[in-house]
Amino acid sequence: MNSKKGHIVSSSTITPELVRLDTDFGETPGDVIGNLAKLVAGAGRTSEPSTLADAATAREEKAGTGVNGRVAIPHCRTSAVSEPTLAFARLSHAVDFAGPDGDAELVFLIAAPEGGGKEHLKILSKLARALVRSDFLDTLRNAATPEEVVAAVNVVLNAAPKEKKAAAADTAKKSATAGAAAGSTAVAGAPKTETPKPKKRIVAVTSCATGIAHTYMAADALEQAANKRNDVELRIEPQGSSGGEPVDPDFIASADAVIFAHDVAVRDRERFAGKPVVDSPVKRGINEPNIMIDEAIAAADNPNARRVPGGAAVESSGEAQGDVGWPKRIQQSIMTGVSYMVPFVAAGGLLLALGFLIGGYDVADGWQVIPLEYSPTNLPGNDVLIDGETVTFDRSGWALYMGAVLFAIGQLAMDFVVAALSGYIGYGIAGRPGIAPGFVGGAISVMVGAGFIGGLVTGLLAGFIAYWIGSWKVPRWLGSLMPVVIIPLLTSLAVGLLMFLLLGRPLGAIMTGLQGWLESMSGSSAVLLGVIIGLMMCFDLGGPVNKAAYLFGTAGLSAGTDAAYEIMAAVMISGMVPPIALSIATFLRAKLFTPAEQENGKSAWLLGLSFVSEGAIPFAAADPFRVIPSMMLGGAAAGATSMALGVGAKAPHGGIFVIFAYEPWWGLFIALAVGVVVATIAIIAAKQLWPNKAVEEAAQKADEAETAEVAVA
Repeated sequence: MNSKKGHIVSSSTITPELVRLDTDFGETPGDVIGNLAKLVAGAGRTSEPSTLADAATAREEKAGTGVNGRVAIPHCRTSAVSEPTLAFARLSHAVDFAGPDGDAELVFLIAAPEGGGKEHLKILSKLARALVRSDFLDTLRNAATPEEVVAAVNVVLNAAPKEKKAAAADTAKKSATAGAAAGSTAVAGAPKTETPKPKKRIVAVTSCATGIAHTYMAADALEQAANKRNDVELRIEPQGSSGGEPVDPDFIASADAVIFAHDVAVRDRERFAGKPVVDSPVKRGINEPNIMIDEAIAAADNPNARRVPGGAAVESSGEAQGDVGWPKRIQQSIMTGVSYMVPFVAAGGLLLALGFLIGGYDVADGWQVIPLEYSPTNLPGNDVLIDGETVTFDRSGWALYMGAVLFAIGQLAMDFVVAALSGYIGYGIAGRPGIAPGFVGGAISVMVGAGFIGGLVTGLLAGFIAYWIGSWKVPRWLGSLMPVVIIPLLTSLAVGLLMFLLLGRPLGAIMTGLQGWLESMSGSSAVLLGVIIGLMMCFDLGGPVNKAAYLFGTAGLSAGTDAAYEIMAAVMISGMVPPIALSIATFLRAKLFTPAEQENGKSAWLLGLSFVSEGAIPFAAADPFRVIPSMMLGGAAAGATSMALGVGAKAPHGGIFVIFAYEPWWGLFIALAVGVVVATIAIIAAKQLWPNKAVEEAAQKADEAETAEVAVA
């Protein structure tokens, strides 16, 4: 064994030290997981059992991991382990893990290393698949020693996938031979035979949030159920973390129905467009495979059955859209658009800032001419002829030329921002057929001066129109052309006509009025705007409200006004506050935070300095009523201070690492310090005056563990 990142690396995924038979591990899933985590620590697989337990318990709270056979498989990915690890307990006192057939007697804790490769996850998926086999479960129930459990698990983990495929092929061959023999016998002997019904061809896709266990268990449960039937031919595509081969497109084209057993969005869902579909959570694929197959057969025979739209959306949240209402779906689609837009803003904005840094702030006057008229062998001087007039720049030579080139690249990237926002809102509603019309609508919005407001409107229009056209029932020969040609063509035409003939001018007037209002703000109005921006940035820490404030800030950058730069600075500075403040608070008063929060606090400050507000989400999720109001106070203070000092930022991202883009640069530090101090004091006071039960329980458990260790010593 050797050491790696503070953990002991073992050569085996499971060892006898990681197994307990006929033991009482407590009354709740959290108790069982905590005791299994201690086994992992005792075997030298982790030095952070509480972090491991917290991660697995958090996953358990989202959805119970109990499955058929009175088995539970709590699992997680965590930095607390550096190699795939299994711990097993056969409980003398069964515990409720929300399984379909009663409390769990057999419990595996599956721990995958954070960021581990696919080989790690393949090992764990093999175990998950074995848990739907009754012979394997019987072996675990009858094992007399931990060594027998380890041997049984290792047989599963070391089984070659080729053997399984060969066995399946052999079974199929025998079935075909038997069928042929039966057919020949019927012809030779029986006077009359009943023609067997053709098998229904069904495609199944399985996926779960972590992609470790449920994905593969559902796949195997459906496969085993189908193998015992004579009325279906089933092919499965598990979309898990360890990968999986896509189903043959020819089989999909000939399939009668589709089964989606999933907790996250189905990848490349448009492949199944127009097929009757049964859409359920992944656990149903594990617990009710036969029922789902029956439902798929019924859907195949029902002309009014629900069908996969002509390009279904995959939201930023990762959830399937089929079962959410339209208000939620619209919100998720806008979030999708913002999410895909951000890289354009970040790359373009940072390049603009670098252009200013290298070429000087007047480089914006020559970026369209200098990169085209000059070259590395023909560098510009201070005087450049632009549109027939001589313009004098502060810099010359390489500095002016490279600054203009960087600025040009950044400006061209920024020109895509509204189109990307619109295109991916359309994608969020209608899938791939909504992208092209959305981009077209966004480009028209820029042309008519409607800006990002127009982009929002055209994105929604493109998505809804494309979704509606995709629901048309068309002949099969036309179906293949719908998502590629027909839907984008008709939707682009509809969106373009609506913008030019009806919506473009009113939306342009709204955008012009908004920009004028921003430019007119000063004094106390600017401070009030800073307060509002700070509150929005810290309300949901990367959620819709935060993204709305960020979009508000970035939308004005292309205008190049002082007011726009000041709003961008307030957005970025207030968004940096929560992770930094929470990190400092965990250092100053560690006992007010859980061990998991203390661990998060070690790196949250860096996320804050990088303007990644999401670094505060683990704290807010665990304790929203104390964390969110405290962070909003800090954000409001930072935003107000930034606006009062007139701080401007010409970069849309990067936090403190683009300090050259702030003016005055010292205003960044003053506003950030004010916000961090206010937020830190507020969160410490809130947790001190309003104690957190989770923290008290964690502290009590730590004291008990310390007492036990002293007693043993």
